Amino acid sequence: MAETQISAYVSETTKELVERYVEAHGMKKGHLIEEALLHHLQALRELPADLIIPPRIVVEQKTFERVAALTRRPRKPTKALRALMDGKKPR
Repeated sequence: MAETQISAYVSETTKELVERYVEAHGMKKGHLIEEALLHHLQALRELPADLIIPPRIVVEQKTFERVAALTRRPRKPTKALRALMDGKKPR
């Protein structure tokens, strides 16, 4: 199969993750990236769109602050949630 070069900008964090992975597993960056792209494209083709979770979620500052506040002071779990977590059927 003929090979073609592509170019992409990635974050420094992503670059470091790729470099650590290929070093730890003794593989080439190009092979890892091609396998990852093929895997991702196959998932996009075969899975319903609502099951694909984006790797990053972008929200407005106001929304972020609301979510952050909820994590600092979480609400008490409902009876239905407690039953679900206990493995019981919800009523």
